[in-house]
Amino acid sequence: MNAAQETVHLQGHIIDSLILAKVLDTILMMGGTFDLQEVQIGGTREEPSRARIIVRAASPELLGEILEAIQPHGASVDRESDCTCEPAPADGVFPDAFYATTHLPTQIRLRGRWIDVGAIEMDVGIRVDRGLTAARAIPMGEVKRGDAIVTGRDGIRVLPLERPRERDVFSFMEAQISAERPHGHIISDVARRMQAIREQRERGKPDVKVLLAGGPAIIHAGGREALTWLIDSGYVHVLFCGNALAAHDMEAHLFGTSLGYALSAGRAVPHGHEHHLRTINRIRAIGSIEKAVRTGVISGGIMAACVRRGVEVVLAGTIRDDGPLPGVITDSVAAQAAMRAALPGVSLALLVASTLQAVATGNLLPATVPTVCVDVNPAVPTKLADRGSFQAVGLVMDAASFLRELARELGWKA
Repeated sequence: MNAAQETVHLQGHIIDSLILAKVLDTILMMGGTFDLQEVQIGGTREEPSRARIIVRAASPELLGEILEAIQPHGASVDRESDCTCEPAPADGVFPDAFYATTHLPTQIRLRGRWIDVGAIEMDVGIRVDRGLTAARAIPMGEVKRGDAIVTGRDGIRVLPLERPRERDVFSFMEAQISAERPHGHIISDVARRMQAIREQRERGKPDVKVLLAGGPAIIHAGGREALTWLIDSGYVHVLFCGNALAAHDMEAHLFGTSLGYALSAGRAVPHGHEHHLRTINRIRAIGSIEKAVRTGVISGGIMAACVRRGVEVVLAGTIRDDGPLPGVITDSVAAQAAMRAALPGVSLALLVASTLQAVATGNLLPATVPTVCVDVNPAVPTKLADRGSFQAVGLVMDAASFLRELARELGWKA
């Protein structure tokens, strides 16, 4: 017996993007039932479709769970009402009933008008300004006592992503993870996007950016030269990494090793395990990576290219860091804030050979940013997808092969 019901509606490209099917499947899988009260299918690719669905469940509690599950697909409760807000009870604390965001485009209803939520990302709250005219996603740690925080689920709608008009590696059905699928067409598509972004910047749009978040395996596996070329050629504009990538990149320049392993000879060298420590110590004595580059101590490699090209670098530290290098942000919350501040304008994200960097960056990115996660371990792109970053295409391959193929697509002669 269905004791509770609610009418929801969907609007947009809900047929060809399989959104309607996903919503109906979710309702049934969670133990509810539905009636399709109205369905209007757009006659052309540009014309949106609409559906009105009566959702029924055995209890108000189950109905609430179903409505919560289908909301990320764009299902909005038919009875329109303004969102509710409650003041934050203390610094760094949301009200108990706060709305937890997804990374999909989101709107809230204020004074009868739908407004976009700025800086959307997953797993944060929504703060409304004092004039009730604007809203912005806000991490828990940044909220101040008395801030107006959106609560409940009324007056909130999530806008699902539409399937691209043309076949695209970032379309919904492409983001599968397999070591056995061919990678060439995906890398070619990424290269075309990077070329287009560089051309936009050359035409006077410097706010359009490519982000690369990477780990030290880029150095160990032999991808250093390719990534250096990509940065020097203007294809990468923001770099997220940790102490290790920067340290081993500069170790490679000073000693020709990475973690004491000779990159050219392919063997460990005597006392090579000390090289990264000696590299960090030398840069600390100089005062900064930038100064080391400007004075010619570090003249080649990834960090030198970043300094030459003015790439924005966020070095986020971990508990295992040696040194660390000057500029490494050892406070994780501060590092997260620095990463968040660098995201506006990012139009393509490459997450390469780092579980921590991939998941952290994926959590901060809106769903509208095409993302590629590359790792030799399939668990990394799988983990990213499981965390909700369903827009990420997973490539199971080593970092060096990916970066070399990508650079060659863009004209690298090596």
